[in-house]
Amino acid sequence: MKTKNILPPVSGMTRSPWRLRQEINSPDYRNVGRRSFLKGLGMAWASVLSASALMTTATRANQKAGRNTGGTLTKGDAAILRFLAALETLETDFWQQYNELGGIQDKEVPGGSGNLAYTNALKKLDSDMDQYIHDNTEDEFTHFTFINAYLVAHGEKPADLDQFRMLPSSQASGADTQKMRLTNLMELTVDTTWWTRYRSRDKNPDFGDTFPPAVPGLAKGEFPAIPRSNADLMPISTSRRLPTQRAFILPRSNKVAPVSTRRLRRG
Repeated sequence: MKTKNILPPVSGMTRSPWRLRQEINSPDYRNVGRRSFLKGLGMAWASVLSASALMTTATRANQKAGRNTGGTLTKGDAAILRFLAALETLETDFWQQYNELGGIQDKEVPGGSGNLAYTNALKKLDSDMDQYIHDNTEDEFTHFTFINAYLVAHGEKPADLDQFRMLPSSQASGADTQKMRLTNLMELTVDTTWWTRYRSRDKNPDFGDTFPPAVPGLAKGEFPAIPRSNADLMPISTSRRLPTQRAFILPRSNKVAPVSTRRLRRG
């Protein structure tokens, strides 16, 4: 008796990385456009595919299609990579500001010398917060450095945002006070509806439901997530507010989720 195959046809969303690689490297796979490549490959397993593997696979796909056999990048590919490098540069900028004041100070991450009062305040949220900040900052440096190096290696211009460094630095002890920044962590209006949105049992944002902020006060003004000067660290009650505000900036972090229901108190 013939058994009927009840499994759905394999699509780009269900193919395994091995299956996709096999198809791309097969002799019959001759025409791979960027759009179809990103749709079938990127959406299926971009979260687990390293940047180097993605670039290698894309190069092979282009070679199979008869494009860029010399190993160069198309203008579109280079633009995509430059855009990603620019995003990583921005992310590095705000992580570095955190690290200068509240991260572990060593030769692995440049800039700053640490602020003991701010570091201790962050440790009230998590005893490993200084290590967490340090490691994330170091990772972000490697991200934009790698992508830019890849661009240069293929004869393309890297992403360079130095001309946009116009924002002043924190003047608190430990910060690189002369360095100009790309991002501003000292005037933040923080949306904390993400907390109530993901904790809700009976509402769905896809159906138009709205959610109240977990900490309404953070949406009513501009607050610092890092000390603007040493004055922000005094009295002690003020230093307790800063890390609480900082905790809401990265909502997907496991490090900050346990403290996200704390409310600000006026010093």
